[in-house]
Amino acid sequence: MNKIATTRLADMEICQILNGMWQVSGAHGQIEAESALKDMFSYADAGMLTWDLADHYGPAEDFVGEFRRRFRQLQKEALLAQMHFFTKWVPQPTLITKKIVAESVERSLRRMDTETIDLLQFHWWEYEDSSYLKALEYLSELVVEGKIKHLGLTNFDTEHLKIITGQGINIVSNQVQYSIIDMRPSIKMAPFCIENNIGLLTYGAVCGGFLSESYLGKREPNRFELTTASLRKYKQMIDVWGGWELFQMLLRELADIAVKHRVSIANIAIKYILQRPEVTAVIVGARLGIRQHIADNSRIFRFQLDDEEIAKIEAIQAESRNLMNVIGDCGDEYRK
Repeated sequence: MNKIATTRLADMEICQILNGMWQVSGAHGQIEAESALKDMFSYADAGMLTWDLADHYGPAEDFVGEFRRRFRQLQKEALLAQMHFFTKWVPQPTLITKKIVAESVERSLRRMDTETIDLLQFHWWEYEDSSYLKALEYLSELVVEGKIKHLGLTNFDTEHLKIITGQGINIVSNQVQYSIIDMRPSIKMAPFCIENNIGLLTYGAVCGGFLSESYLGKREPNRFELTTASLRKYKQMIDVWGGWELFQMLLRELADIAVKHRVSIANIAIKYILQRPEVTAVIVGARLGIRQHIADNSRIFRFQLDDEEIAKIEAIQAESRNLMNVIGDCGDEYRK
């Protein structure tokens, strides 16, 4: 097993690969609690110590709480202290009060069995409702109170990230979709985040599993074969990006590069995003209790993509549609 590389986000040392828990939300099939918790211990034993979850990812916060309790029972507090759990608050647009914010954070604290949330990532559905600024103001007060260590955002575009930071609100990260087929963050978001020391936590690097050997040389799947929310979501992105034929060209190129490095196509797809200077960490979904990719993900840290390999990937990207023109900036797909 290769050593998992770490990086800095604010004052936290985190893994460059985050274990994503969207897959326990119910949109990817039934999750059995004991099997999921057993797998969480496997990730910890492998040195994959940073987790990404949300208040609306089904039992994800509850799993974290039980995971903490069992770790304490095993007297592994030292290892537990090295772990970080990043959750999200995703309220429906409504009148935001200090009470609503406080109760939502307290609920996450109880579920996760902790006194402080390492990173609270905030999402807002409707920019027309500027209550998101009031919500962030109240969340900032909870940072001062010690309930939250750091504030981040989820799927905010560059324009509204600028508005938020312009209000003096300290944001340390923004979580956005970023992959070989969705390079939108590189256009506006990356320059602003680099200039303002805001880390990008990115998801979608393997497009729900499409960027893998499983789809190399295969016919285009029909909608009935897309059995998870991830597959349905990222098939739509592939269609908008350039379609199945161009996607197969990309897979063939990635496969050639993967053979050279003796790794998987998924490793190449993740590494391409992870090597970008604006990216702090890549979130890779963990199908807890169903399938593990621990050994494969660890191989990401044993190689680097060189300029020639990157140029070959970018030559195929140049044949695709400009998703900034088609969809808009980061997160706009959730607001149209």
